[in-house]
Amino acid sequence: MTIFPRNRRRSAAASAAVALVALATLATLATTAAPASASASIPTAAVAATPSALALPRPTGPYATGRDALLLTDHARPDPWAPDAGPRRLSVTLHYPARPGTGGDPAPYLAVEEARLMLAQRGLDDPAWPGLVSAARTHARTAAAPAPGRFPLVVLSPGFGTPRATLTGLAEELASRGYVVASADHPYETTGMELPDGRVLPCAACDAVDAQPDEAGRRKVLAAVSTGRAADVSFLLDRLTGPRPAWRHARTIDPHRIGMAGHSIGGNAAASTMAADRRVDAGVNMDGMFFDPVSARGLGGRPFLMLGTEPGHGPGGGDATWDEGWTRLDGFKRWLTVRDSGHFTFTDTPEIGEQLGIVDPGAPLSAARSTTITRAYVTAFFDRSLRGRPARLLDGPSPAHPEVLFRRP
Repeated sequence: MTIFPRNRRRSAAASAAVALVALATLATLATTAAPASASASIPTAAVAATPSALALPRPTGPYATGRDALLLTDHARPDPWAPDAGPRRLSVTLHYPARPGTGGDPAPYLAVEEARLMLAQRGLDDPAWPGLVSAARTHARTAAAPAPGRFPLVVLSPGFGTPRATLTGLAEELASRGYVVASADHPYETTGMELPDGRVLPCAACDAVDAQPDEAGRRKVLAAVSTGRAADVSFLLDRLTGPRPAWRHARTIDPHRIGMAGHSIGGNAAASTMAADRRVDAGVNMDGMFFDPVSARGLGGRPFLMLGTEPGHGPGGGDATWDEGWTRLDGFKRWLTVRDSGHFTFTDTPEIGEQLGIVDPGAPLSAARSTTITRAYVTAFFDRSLRGRPARLLDGPSPAHPEVLFRRP
């Protein structure tokens, strides 16, 4: 994936060329693990007005949504990427169905420094943008009282080098439809994770990938990322559903209905987690290569959704791990691809990027359609898998979503 700032001076754009190449390389690693040989061409354009405010699309479900945060420490496990830093920690955002009219203001999208580092990795160095992205309007209210009842839990895991905030739109949508959602930042695997004391953890895992001499070495490190995230999620489930839960509203979670979805390496981690932890009942991989292959033993008959780009993640489309993974999935399964999509289609990136005036010519699908498709199919899958509800959307092609192809190799 290559992105282009729309309507910016040539001098600013030219200074971003190296970082854009890095972004293309990262996207390549995340989807195909091809050698790092991407290049970017920067267009000449005029100066555009800076947008005054950014906003995520409003969730569509019947519930109001609340938001909480946890920093969890796994004292039994040193951090695999920074052993000298001590035990592994997870920064977690909880979205949940809430009582209407309760809670404070919606929380900021992410910390300013996290936004700056994420944008810088993409070659976007406008000094006004980190503040704009950080303050993007969300819809879940802090300290909101939970709605009565017990709800399925869905864990979300972001792409490699990408903060958990980029899955906020999906998290809010699921919460509005009656799910508790735990989105995790895996330390040293994102462009920057800010701790409560203000320290920002760098992407040591990115450095480990960059240090590899060849594709085989990079694949090995990325497989370790996926299996390491499986350990993270098992620890998270212990802390959310165990006898002494870390979250004050843990009683709202039904521990017998748990799903996991992830983007890119987070999608691979959904399969890795299901192979390692029987508590996860269903999984979704959004455009992630299976660096850690789907278990040859299958996933114990549990359902799995593969939702990816077209043609890159279609049968024979360049990522052979999806062809192999499909044959090993042994429960209800769907392989869907989306026309005109790109690697980041299934995140908040199209919504934020479109409002900033950024265009990806390789992924012309609009932000509105990207959001609608991702929300519709992920929610339908979890409704079927965790609630036993009919999900006709998963039965075959829909005239409401002509971009979505059902692949049956």
